[in-house]
Amino acid sequence: MTTPNAPRLEGQPPPATRLRAAEPAAPRTAVGGPEGAARKGVLSVLRSDPRQGDGRYPVAWLHIAAPNGATPTATSRCLCGWDRSAVGRRRVLALIDAHAGHRHVCPLRTPQEGRNAA
Repeated sequence: MTTPNAPRLEGQPPPATRLRAAEPAAPRTAVGGPEGAARKGVLSVLRSDPRQGDGRYPVAWLHIAAPNGATPTATSRCLCGWDRSAVGRRRVLALIDAHAGHRHVCPLRTPQEGRNAA
């Protein structure tokens, strides 16, 4: 008794009856090659940066995480070395006030020239 042949999957070639060596692919013809592409260059390289800033950059960050029903947390960081964190509603609110107060005394935000010593 012989087993029935399984139906061929759509788009699949029939199985080979004999094994044979693979043939090398034919060389591809170069039609419309990149002639002079290197001479044209990329235009965006020649243009000035369209995203030039106005001289401002971030100095201090305040990150607050208050998921619904969970304990709020906050982190306040500054490039001058200020780094504080708080857990709990009361302490997070106090850290927000401290972060706002730090803006007025931060040495990176307020120039030190012209200030009286001591």
